Amino acid sequence: MKTVVITGASKGLGRAMALRFAREGWRVCGCGRNKGALAELQKALGDEHLMQVCDITEETQVSAFEAAVIGKAGAAPDLLINNAGVINRNAPLWDISSEEFRKVMEINLTGVHLVIRSFLPAMIKRGKGVVANFSSGWGRSTSPEVAPYCASKWGIEGLTAALAQELPAGLAAVAVNPGIIDTEMLQSCFGSESSMYPKPTDWAEETVPWLASLSAKDNGRALTAPGG
Repeated sequence: MKTVVITGASKGLGRAMALRFAREGWRVCGCGRNKGALAELQKALGDEHLMQVCDITEETQVSAFEAAVIGKAGAAPDLLINNAGVINRNAPLWDISSEEFRKVMEINLTGVHLVIRSFLPAMIKRGKGVVANFSSGWGRSTSPEVAPYCASKWGIEGLTAALAQELPAGLAAVAVNPGIIDTEMLQSCFGSESSMYPKPTDWAEETVPWLASLSAKDNGRALTAPGG
């Protein structure tokens, strides 16, 4: 059984992916900060899967999650999806507090680094695996009032491209633009207009089989998910 690790699994895209990967026959190991939502998802998935509370900006928590995944799966994951992310409130950059800017960077960039730093050594030792870092359309373009988010996702694109150059044969790192999906994050930006876009479950139906097909040949690519 293949294993996928999904950060930000408690809601939105993360939850939809977890359920869809389980239907594909994968073991799903997910983390997030919402204890109740993770417990509900764990119940829906069953005991062969793992959901664990983890703040990805805390290195000790990430290390504990990685140890739990290896214990559950018996090996490094086949696919690591860095999905967890936040967006700033709509505002010009000069009205964004240092605390809010820092939060976006800590979760969207530092958290991704900590997850990669924890999981990748075992994947390298195993000699195979794919790291899929979720970027955004705003990681390849910009819009007003979301400058911190844009900066973090442009950072993901650069981080992933550089990581791809560092990986040994057999592994891959890819940046994935998931597209425009009706999530809480989109609702915070678009308001009621977000309902015009696909729901996470509909997105996952098409995108998860595509994610499952990624391999070492995709190393270094900047991709866009088909479901968005």
